[in-house]
This record gives sequence, structure tokens and C-alpha cells, in this order.
Amino acid sequence: MNRSRRRLLQQLAALGLLSGAGIPGLIRDALAAGNYPSVQGMHKIKGDVRINGKAAKEGQPVLPGDKVTTGADSEAIYVIDRNAFLQRSNSTVSFSKDAAKEFMRVVSGKILSVFEHGEKRLVVPTAAIGIRGTACYIEAEPKQVYFCLCYGTALVEPNAEPGRVERIVTEHHDHPIFIHHDQGMPSMANTTVANHTDAELIMLEWLHRRRPPFYGLGLSAY
Repeated sequence: MNRSRRRLLQQLAALGLLSGAGIPGLIRDALAAGNYPSVQGMHKIKGDVRINGKAAKEGQPVLPGDKVTTGADSEAIYVIDRNAFLQRSNSTVSFSKDAAKEFMRVVSGKILSVFEHGEKRLVVPTAAIGIRGTACYIEAEPKQVYFCLCYGTALVEPNAEPGRVERIVTEHHDHPIFIHHDQGMPSMANTTVANHTDAELIMLEWLHRRRPPFYGLGLSAY
């Protein structure tokens, strides 16, 4: 086992992500063996996870036009092309058939995403977000969205201020914001990092033989 892989496993183990409740067996075994497969579809299902209203199965593809929902105390890890997602409980996310216009819509709930290089457009209840080769964490409610650009570049267009575009560039969770669409609230407001970890980002990126830009600088849990 080379030094880089040993360090990764040590970091993940320190945060409990190599336990049975952490990284699913397929990914854990691949990391231990030194293989980093880009396997499409559902990697981990915990609790009530559905694709287009039907119970999902591990290994099932997630395709353009599909809607993924999670129930209470549920979670899903899945891969679409060169992108990977950790969708938490009580969340609804849909993927467009026309990815050039809209790649992903976070209807409600919480999702951590890592994306391949290239431009993509995300839609949340309070904004449209253009991203480029990046990772982000979203918590979506009808009138408030938490958005952390973990690294990369994003253009945020808040619905509350048509025509305004905020450019965000970060290397390591540098500029998390709330995006509001509620009278009396600013359309965008700075906040602190919450509810996602560097270990989770490493796990998602390594599904595609990639490393996040902060890799080797130490791990954080927020």
C-alpha cells in the first residue's frame, strides 16, 4: 500500500467513515485494494430511497430525467457520469433530461455534490447557480437555501434580485452563504460552514480517481 493511500485510509478511519455505518462496502473494499472504480448508479442506500417514486436498489442507474427522494433517517450515495452525490434524509433532487440548460434541481433537503470539470447549472428554490468543476453543499427550504461552495467557482443568481449575479471563488469552504427569498431578508448573507465534512468530499471524489484541492492539508468536520 503506497503512502498516499495509507494516509487517506487513516484519515477516513479517524472520522469513522470506514465503519459499517460509513463508507459502503463497495467503496471501502476498493479503497483498501487500491482500486478506485467509477461505478455508475446507487452505491449506498440507507432507509427509504426512491427513484421516480419506486424503491431504489444498490447498483441501479440514476439517469437524466430521474427524481431521487429520501425519507426520514435515510441516505443515498450515487454516481452520475463523472459526478457523485451524498443525499441526506427528507430530500428531493431531480436531474434534467437537458443537462445543457439545467443539470440538477434541489427541490428540498440536503445534498453534498462533487462535479467533473465543465459548466453546469443548478436550480434551488431561491436561486439559479452556475458552477464550474467544483463541489458544493446545499440545504434547501422554500424561502431559504444554505449554499457552501466547498471549492471551485460559482455564479449565484438570487430570485429575489433579478439581474444580480454574485461570483464566488473558493478553495476550502471560504464563503458559505444563505440565499433568501423572503421580504425583509437580504437576498444573500454570509454564514458559517455547517453539516458536511472534508472526509465526505474525499470519499465522493475518490469514486472518480480524483482528489479535492485541499487533500493533504488536513481534514475538517463542520
